[in-house]
Amino acid sequence: MTGAGKLGLIAGGGDLPATVAGRCDAEGRPLFVVRLAGFADSHLTRWPGAEFGMAQIGAILKTLKAEGCTAVCLAGIVKRPDFKRLKPDLKGASLLPGIVAAATQGDDALLRKILAIFEAEGFAVEGADDILGGETLDAGPLGAVTPTPAQIADLKKALYVAEKTGELDIGQGAVVCDGLVLAVEAQEGTDAMLHRVAGLPADLRGSIASPRGVLAKAPKPIQDLRVDMPVVGPRTVELAAAAGLAGIAGVTGRLILIDRRAIMAAADRLGLFVWGEDR
Repeated sequence: MTGAGKLGLIAGGGDLPATVAGRCDAEGRPLFVVRLAGFADSHLTRWPGAEFGMAQIGAILKTLKAEGCTAVCLAGIVKRPDFKRLKPDLKGASLLPGIVAAATQGDDALLRKILAIFEAEGFAVEGADDILGGETLDAGPLGAVTPTPAQIADLKKALYVAEKTGELDIGQGAVVCDGLVLAVEAQEGTDAMLHRVAGLPADLRGSIASPRGVLAKAPKPIQDLRVDMPVVGPRTVELAAAAGLAGIAGVTGRLILIDRRAIMAAADRLGLFVWGEDR
């Protein structure tokens, strides 16, 4: 883990915040969880923390300092809000114009602006992957299944598409089957994209009985890797299988694994490959 001081975990949805919190428990690191209202899962209440609206920036900063936090980690899914509906506190109101201006430049500019706010208040910013001790995808296969040459071609194209859409600040994922791009991830997220692929005509994609195609996830070339690094977990494997895909690919060292053993077990059980590609 990157730091020994108390961590303020700014938690959105999904499994990643609980995984980070669990690692802090295992390492004996003190933790305070800022649960973002409307995003954070209810099970995060098992850790010390409080719920805040995402525009209550002053209250969040004040609480983190009062709790003795020296570092923050932003983890979990947070959808872009309707800024007109936010109810900022005094500090939030002073910062909101700059945040809105950054948002017009794309999600990555928005995230960099938010990170800069915490850094300006004296907090160190730590990436979830660092806290998890490097739980990222290694090169080659994770598990017993290895892609065929044709599947390697699909995963390379899917990674290329994911990286190119990332350059445009669109998303981090893409699905390719037999050289055809079936889907590109945007604001809906990976799970919704895989559900969309599962609804495509059968002749365009594989099936559980005869899997074809690859989901690839790659970080945006312009993004700060301390936040919003691509993530996969056992549920990703389940959804990829349900969509008829043959496997999942990511960039070596740049895809966070939520429970490596469970991912491997699910992939082996379902006959999918999980592949790390050097870029």
